[in-house]
Amino acid sequence: VDLKDKMLVFVFSFATLVCTVAARPSLNYLENQNHFAAENESEEVRSEAIKRLLEVFGMEDPPAIHGHKQAPQYMLDLYNTVADVDGVTKDPYLLEGNTVRSFFDKLRSEQVEFRFNLSTVARTEKILTAELHLFKLRPQATLTFNRHHFCQVSVYQLLDTTKTNNTQERKLLSSRLIPVHSTGWEVFTITQAVRSWMVDEGSNLGLHVVVRTLGGSPMDMKLIRFASGRNHHQSKQPMLVLFTDDGRPLIGLLSVIKNRPLDFSFLIIPLTARSLDYSEEEGASMPCQRLPLYVDFEEIGWSGWIVSPRGYNAYHCKGSCPFPLGQNMRPTNHATVQSIINALKLIKGIETPCCVPDKLFSINLLYFDDDENVVLKQYNDMVAGSCGCH
Repeated sequence: VDLKDKMLVFVFSFATLVCTVAARPSLNYLENQNHFAAENESEEVRSEAIKRLLEVFGMEDPPAIHGHKQAPQYMLDLYNTVADVDGVTKDPYLLEGNTVRSFFDKLRSEQVEFRFNLSTVARTEKILTAELHLFKLRPQATLTFNRHHFCQVSVYQLLDTTKTNNTQERKLLSSRLIPVHSTGWEVFTITQAVRSWMVDEGSNLGLHVVVRTLGGSPMDMKLIRFASGRNHHQSKQPMLVLFTDDGRPLIGLLSVIKNRPLDFSFLIIPLTARSLDYSEEEGASMPCQRLPLYVDFEEIGWSGWIVSPRGYNAYHCKGSCPFPLGQNMRPTNHATVQSIINALKLIKGIETPCCVPDKLFSINLLYFDDDENVVLKQYNDMVAGSCGCH
């Protein structure tokens, strides 16, 4: 009997051990599944948030850039003229329209003919001004003209005679006098040609430059030279610059978050420890004020195609709007009345006014598009300039 009892105890203990060991993988499996589901949910939120942020910048997908690219100096200088180091617009009237696009010549020919691919420009964009930028080289030492002489430089649009039924093969766009011995960038307005190209893409046959003496005789292009072709550095290549208005309503990041709530916290980092120095209770008791909120493009993974800025301080508003509202809280008349109704408990469910941005600034983004052209675009309502009780 004792032997049977011992055997039963052994069998029971063994069975218990087997069940315990068998159960462990199941628990681990459930833990792994929960962790995997949480990661998937977090990745979905991140993906949706970046998609919505791209919508703010008027894009469906981030541009694909291959290798390190250098932005034209003209575009860098223009960006520094209209924006500060954080991209915030210095003066909204400095920029014509809300978009500036730059295109390099696709022919890369030694001849004075140029062609630009404008396929990345939406047909809805309004062409305000189009400029051809040419870098004039120093004349050769054998040139016999003195430094007071001028030449006439004319830019023509090449035409398709089969469509126009016209014997004229080119159309004059711009012409002016240039000192023979000068060197540097020369700019010609060619808005009319670009507008026609936007209407009929097939009409974009390129541009042709002719240099003549003051008497009207053609000049040897070996004497009066513009940098073009593969023998000259990229920084001096012919460039087309378009000033446009993209025609879309410019809404800011704050508007998107308000209309379609989503957690963007992973995109931002505090600029100073000040924004983390208070608890939720302290945040509720402190007066309405503006606090840092830095959007880091490198953290999002956009540093490859955004040239400037590397990020920007959007700021955010936090704090309470207690009765009585002082002028330092920049209250509206409506907010003042609402705070009085709330304080007197005259109507149930009336909350205190909210601490929100009452002034918004635009930012400028300098970036590469899908065709690796450099674009400068201005976006409204991206930075909380000040906060108030509303």
